[in-house]
Amino acid sequence: MPQERQITAAVVDAGLLALPWDVPLEDWPDDVLAALPRGLSRHVVRFVRTSSGLVAVKEIGESVAYREYEVLRALGRLEAPAVAPLAVVTGRTGADGEPLNSALVTRHLEYALPYRALFSQHMRPETVGRLIDALAVLLVRLHLLGFFWGDVSLSNTLFRRDAGAFAAYLVDAETGELHPPLSDAKRSYDLDLARTNIIGELMDLQAGEIAPEDIDTIAVGDRIVSRYESLWAELTRRESFAAGELWRVEARMNRLNELGYDVDEIDITTDVTGTNVSIQPKVVDAGHFHRQVMRLTGLDVQEGQGRRMLNDLEQFRATRGGAGQDLVVVAHHWLAEVFEPTVRAVPRELRRKLEPAEIFHEILEHRWYMSQAQGRDVPTAEAVQSYIETELRHRMDERRVIDAVGPDDE
Repeated sequence: MPQERQITAAVVDAGLLALPWDVPLEDWPDDVLAALPRGLSRHVVRFVRTSSGLVAVKEIGESVAYREYEVLRALGRLEAPAVAPLAVVTGRTGADGEPLNSALVTRHLEYALPYRALFSQHMRPETVGRLIDALAVLLVRLHLLGFFWGDVSLSNTLFRRDAGAFAAYLVDAETGELHPPLSDAKRSYDLDLARTNIIGELMDLQAGEIAPEDIDTIAVGDRIVSRYESLWAELTRRESFAAGELWRVEARMNRLNELGYDVDEIDITTDVTGTNVSIQPKVVDAGHFHRQVMRLTGLDVQEGQGRRMLNDLEQFRATRGGAGQDLVVVAHHWLAEVFEPTVRAVPRELRRKLEPAEIFHEILEHRWYMSQAQGRDVPTAEAVQSYIETELRHRMDERRVIDAVGPDDE
């Protein structure tokens, strides 16, 4: 006797009811499918348009479908970078009365692409490195949550560009398990598997003439290991310090910058043992900081200046209550309470020596070196006066030099 079809979901999308569940997924008609690029999968996967938007449907066994659905829901509660599950459809029967596999339905991640689609866009070797860095960030984030992936690969990941940032998202959680805290053995297994799979996938792309032949697949595989290990060490090292030593936050951010990562947000918590810092990294593309600062403050700055400003803005937000605050609102207060007063503290006759953004950048750097040398948080006002007397007064007036260059001199 055929089973009765059942849809298990927290909130049922009415559009799912109208889909042809009595037809094998590979035979679904074109009028319900969306022509989106698909990654490699051991299962049949299709993108479908419903009344609430695009969804991905994957045919798998019933027990596996329920298990992956619950794992993805758990990751969602932990705010992990993974696709969101919508439903499990079981009890499917074909027109001939034969049972069909169950289906897992997940929400389509907008603007995210599988790695094969990205490589088909003539990806440069340096961009390959940034994607691997994004995957390293994803793996570290999942491991910090106690998640053992068990099948790390480019095929099981989606990559997304967002205002210059590269972000990687877990797509396939069939083999995943939550074991907080995750053992070193399971982390090592995931990392070794990632290296092996990445090398194999890139070799496959080269064989298909999709990836450039000059990409060193072994070096790329080794990169995921080195990037993961350096990032894991930097993020998991516990650091406690007194409330007057917040300069250490900037030191930690600088170390992440030296590793090639940039700071997405900072979480500073205070307890009986002191002040603890948690930093969330991300991988960014060229021009990201310029665009972010322009959007948040209206200031037209260079990329390095923008990075320093956003780092300071994140510290400012953390001291005012944490990452939950709207960054646009915080940026308004930072501009009025930090940036503008700092620049105005420089005597008017000295401000023309450098651009305001460069003056602010150099003051922050000067303050950090003073704080590091003295082992305390040096107030900005004190740093400004020191910077003026020890550095700025002795600098060439760059605007005057520029103004003095005539058309014949250029």
